[in-house]
Amino acid sequence: MIHSFIIAICAFILNLLHAVWQTLASEPTGVTVHGPSLREENMEELNPKQLAVKQLKLKFLEALQANNAQKALQILHTGTLDIDTVLEVKDPSMVLASYKQGYWLPEYKLDNSWAMGIHVCMMYNAVETALVLLEEGAAINRMPNGKTPLHVACEVSNADCAALLLARGAKVNSMSLSGHTPLHYCITSESVACAKQLILKGANVNMPSHNNEEDTPLHTAARFGVPELVSLYLAHGASVDAVNALQDTPLITAAFWAFDSREQTYSEDHHLVCRLLLDHQADPNLQEEDHKTALHKAAWNCDHVLMQMLLEAGANTRAMDINGCAPIQYLLKVTDVRPVAIPELCYQLLLNYNTARIYPPQFHKVLQSCHEYPKVLEVMVNAYEHLKPTRKWRAAIPDDSYKRHKDFYDSMFAVCTNSPRSLLHLSRCAIRAGLGGFCHRGVSQLLLPPLMKKYLLLEPDGILY
Repeated sequence: MIHSFIIAICAFILNLLHAVWQTLASEPTGVTVHGPSLREENMEELNPKQLAVKQLKLKFLEALQANNAQKALQILHTGTLDIDTVLEVKDPSMVLASYKQGYWLPEYKLDNSWAMGIHVCMMYNAVETALVLLEEGAAINRMPNGKTPLHVACEVSNADCAALLLARGAKVNSMSLSGHTPLHYCITSESVACAKQLILKGANVNMPSHNNEEDTPLHTAARFGVPELVSLYLAHGASVDAVNALQDTPLITAAFWAFDSREQTYSEDHHLVCRLLLDHQADPNLQEEDHKTALHKAAWNCDHVLMQMLLEAGANTRAMDINGCAPIQYLLKVTDVRPVAIPELCYQLLLNYNTARIYPPQFHKVLQSCHEYPKVLEVMVNAYEHLKPTRKWRAAIPDDSYKRHKDFYDSMFAVCTNSPRSLLHLSRCAIRAGLGGFCHRGVSQLLLPPLMKKYLLLEPDGILY
């Protein structure tokens, strides 16, 4: 009796393992964008009725993708398919899918999404077919894979489809499974028309996403650098200093994403977004959860254009983050890894707007970070009335770098001694000290020749004297 029971259990386990292996080894079901096809294994497993339904679904999907409203209607009138039947669609870009944070699926499953016919129409801008489906009673707010049709229309910037859905009662502030409203899916300049229609229908421009980020649509537009959307949201009452879960403001968000570290490029669109936010009285000194301001972010990017914009708007050069670092410390950390930047301009700006100078006994750290940038070192050295070298200075400069910039380094060690520097330099330091935090603005108002103004503002000459 026990022996028979053990044999039965073993047989059950073997059958179960075999079934699991077949499931894992099989390919995902689905259709391709250009030519949907059935899997042969599934064909063999389906009975004639199921096979006919599956083939009809594929024909229905082809009609939707081709915007063939007549054929789609013909298939629906056979009575075999429900108008809201769920299809499986090839969707590697996840236009149709939205998942909660932490939701896990096998990678192959992410290539396919579930969708109703109306979702497919949104994806392919099939306005005529969408109108037919809606006339036939298609559900307008369902989300079989986490997005409503309106979310899909906004993501692919189909303004005509969005208008059609809104006219038929689509929920304008509906949340996707990932916690985003349709406005959050407007992330390109092409989607501005969709955003305008959403706002006219009552979309909340200050609605935070219901997830870990809690971004408002303004944060999203700032993140992707879309000035047209930023302008639109601000004109319709978006809170310019709204904070997300990390206490980032839209200005801090735009400042961080203004630099593409992979492509090593600066985004003019992000700069324009920052300009718009500042013109609408965004506070440049608000701090995120680590106490970094927008100026910290711009200094980390070595972005002199944005730094000047922020400084002119009143950014505090001495604000410290949670680690006690001011923007100039962030600049020092990245000077040698921003090849497309003009770092000496960044240092000039901070020093001309009254940043705290590096503690003289620690100046060797400046040499370690900037030994390949003589103009940076010239700007930094000239900010002191007198700077006495330590034994760590020469050790901080690699020999090959010293040889490449020998003339500059020889001049630096010649002026950085126990003796006072020239009277001209001391006069510069006295004027700068008198102007204090108004140095940048004050020098421009002095009745001095342009060359003298440049000298006062630490414009580098390539050599120290």
